[in-house]
Amino acid sequence: MSHAHPAPRPREAEAQALHLRLAQRLREQIRQQGTPPGTRLASVRACAHEHGVNPQTVVAAYDLLQAQGLVEARARQGFFVRGPAHGAPGAGAEPGGAPAAREPRGARQSRLAPPTQAIAMLRAGLAGAEQPSPARSMPGCGSLPVEWLQASPLAQALRRLLREGGTLQAAQGYGCPEGDPRLRTQLARLLAEQEIAVPASQLLLCNGATQALDLVARSLLRPGDAVMVEQPGPPLAFQQLARQGLRLLPVARGQQGPDLSRVSQWARNRKPRLMVVAARMHNPTGGDIATGCAHQLLELAREHDFLIAEDDGYAALCDRGPPLLSAMDGLRRTLLLGSLSQLLAPGWRVGFLAAPAALVERLLETKLLAGLASPALTERALALLFERGSVPRQAAALRERLARARRQAVQAARQRGCRFELPPRGLFGWVDTGVDTEPLALRLHESGWLIAPGRLFDPEARPSTRMRLNFAHAQDPAFWCDYARALRACAD
Repeated sequence: MSHAHPAPRPREAEAQALHLRLAQRLREQIRQQGTPPGTRLASVRACAHEHGVNPQTVVAAYDLLQAQGLVEARARQGFFVRGPAHGAPGAGAEPGGAPAAREPRGARQSRLAPPTQAIAMLRAGLAGAEQPSPARSMPGCGSLPVEWLQASPLAQALRRLLREGGTLQAAQGYGCPEGDPRLRTQLARLLAEQEIAVPASQLLLCNGATQALDLVARSLLRPGDAVMVEQPGPPLAFQQLARQGLRLLPVARGQQGPDLSRVSQWARNRKPRLMVVAARMHNPTGGDIATGCAHQLLELAREHDFLIAEDDGYAALCDRGPPLLSAMDGLRRTLLLGSLSQLLAPGWRVGFLAAPAALVERLLETKLLAGLASPALTERALALLFERGSVPRQAAALRERLARARRQAVQAARQRGCRFELPPRGLFGWVDTGVDTEPLALRLHESGWLIAPGRLFDPEARPSTRMRLNFAHAQDPAFWCDYARALRACAD
């Protein structure tokens, strides 16, 4: 005679379903955000507070994810992602083949873009009005408001080029592999004004500074190589490098620049092949490297035989800062990564890479394999804008407008108790809020605001009380009212 197990009471059944729903939500969050292996999940208490559930529910959900091979528990450290969610068993189903618990209506919308991982932040910023619940504003994003950019000069340049038969015919082909010669000539002149004497033959045009770093990593490094990165630093660079199988070595970024003692230690013990650094307009702090620190960093690169990839993507949005590492070094051990997208049109994705002559051919081969040639019409239009003097005028107008926005945003932030780690300048401020900014970001996201929590900018993804503030997107008084309310809730 068989004995059936008694059916769970309604409250017990609801609790059981809750941990299944939470596990499904966390699994989808890991998959959609592309969370890299080794990332630490939120603590049990933090996750329970974030999702409004009992800590025992979180423990049960984490245990389920561990059983599915998605996460692993480390003694006295917490739970960590084991690998990509789409490769783990049980994706889309519970153990034993049972279908995943159905989420309540609207739950998918709320989990599509929780902005606490780099990929999710990028998706939310790019989706704009196409996402299910577009942000009213994005004080944490990495670009200028689109309405600030002048579209008419671009349109005029394109119309003129389309009337020229030769240009239109050239645009129908693949274009020059290195990039449009006229635009590279203009960039060489621009760099010469910054004391970087580089011929156009050592310049490659890229699909933004993001592709420039990708070309450097794919051309000059192999999986398993060590790369030094700044902490804090640009989160997309961390994702790019980690996904190529490179080992990231964090170097603290201070007021003078990167911690040189840490650079020296890593260089002696781990033999890194490359360091990614920003000499000016550092993302996210907005700071510059002091000249003395820059000279010592170049000396360490020479002594320990590593290259420096210098990220200068935001340079046009600030007044002249200190000399670039590439200018001091003469492009012997440095590669300069720049962008025109921030200044003119983010969607055009035009950047450049200035490299030592001995490395140009390897970089060009990687570019050809990755995407053949460059978009001829787009690059020629930008060359025409340079020749007409439109680019310097646009840059000057944007810097003036940004200065006004920065003053307003800094005043509003300080009124809410924010403390700036460095004197505010350029596009970004690195702000200490006094609370963990990951739950703060989630609360503000529910109100329609996108901020960038400090954990994004840490290659080790540690919790942080800092956030990156984009001055151009932090003008709405409604944001600061919601920020104050969310801050009080997190503090409580």
